[in-house]
Amino acid sequence: MRKLTLSEARALPFWRRPVTLLFVMSAAMPIAFATWSALLNNFVIEVARFDGSDIGFLHTVREIPGFLAIAVIALIRLMREQVLGVISLLLLGVATAVTAWFPTMGGILTITMLSSIGFHYYETVNQSLQLQWIDKVRAPRVLGWMLATGSASTLVAYGLIVGTWRAFDLDYNTVYMTAGLITAIVAVFCLLAYPQFDSPTVQVKKFVLRQRYWLYYALQFMAGARRQIFVVFASFMMVERFGFEVHEITSLFLITLVTNMAAAPLFGWAVSRFGERRALIFEYAGLAIIFLAYGGIYWFGWGVLVAATLYVMDHIFFGLALALKTYIQKIGDPADMAPTAAVAFTINHIAAVFLPVSLGYLWLASPSAVFLLAAFLAVASLGLSLLIPRHPAPGNETIFARYHPATSAPAE
Repeated sequence: MRKLTLSEARALPFWRRPVTLLFVMSAAMPIAFATWSALLNNFVIEVARFDGSDIGFLHTVREIPGFLAIAVIALIRLMREQVLGVISLLLLGVATAVTAWFPTMGGILTITMLSSIGFHYYETVNQSLQLQWIDKVRAPRVLGWMLATGSASTLVAYGLIVGTWRAFDLDYNTVYMTAGLITAIVAVFCLLAYPQFDSPTVQVKKFVLRQRYWLYYALQFMAGARRQIFVVFASFMMVERFGFEVHEITSLFLITLVTNMAAAPLFGWAVSRFGERRALIFEYAGLAIIFLAYGGIYWFGWGVLVAATLYVMDHIFFGLALALKTYIQKIGDPADMAPTAAVAFTINHIAAVFLPVSLGYLWLASPSAVFLLAAFLAVASLGLSLLIPRHPAPGNETIFARYHPATSAPAE
């Protein structure tokens, strides 16, 4: 297949350019993943009779490929990052399509593992390509628009579920099959319709763990732990405590998506205007308050309206996480983007492997304690974000750095 540099790619029609490919994949991935997520809690509760500990174990299994994202470094020795990303997207689509064929604990765990490999390896490569193909000045705004594109794609998927689930008496197999195949078809299109793009800097294809990136690694670890609590237990609470059905939980997702579509470009502007430090401080402070309020649902008996409002606000604040991408882009060596993305995903998923299953048992005893832990993690992340300098750069990675921002840090 033809290979082009990024400068040569500017002569291509707009729809065949590198950034357009990133937008197309950003739109395709949520169709499968968001559909899987929207139906998951109802599917496992109604069909497989899962309880809190079961759902925690399922999500632990789901996060194992994220923990093993470090394997991407070995895989890009065998194939190009662009190809690996598209193949991973294809795997996600196919695995999602056949999810309802295996309505047992063993079957659900197996299919979840396969779809998770596709999702996490796609996300690892996608982040690397974003940071290589988009220049630093435009990155916050472009990443914000990509986040909005993913939200719009998810909105369409959720809207179809809400509008057709009861009207046409759909079953899980029909919805999973349709969403998965759409993502798979788009992945094949991306594989065949686009040339191979060469990044400006050849990527290091070995394990990279640099001391000067320590704050980025720490923030990734905390983000992974905190996000797992939300992903696993927030929507599970809506089904278990308030009895949400498929169309109701999906309607809640729709509200969050509409909000995110409007907010995501603003997030990109905010990070570009105010910097990563202020954006992340705002995010973590807001999340700490939200998680404490989740606990209040159990402490004070707050109703479904409060829970739904908190859920939407939670999603909004998580959108500011794009600041972590631009932070590493600013402080990192351009040749480190691929291995650092793989290492970051592994670090992000260290807690994800053991937290869901362990907190699943805690959930059975005290759901509010789970959200209290999440609030503590958000406060710890807030403390770490205070260590980010106003103008991060190589040699100025933290407020403790002794180098001038214009000075490049020596290779380690």
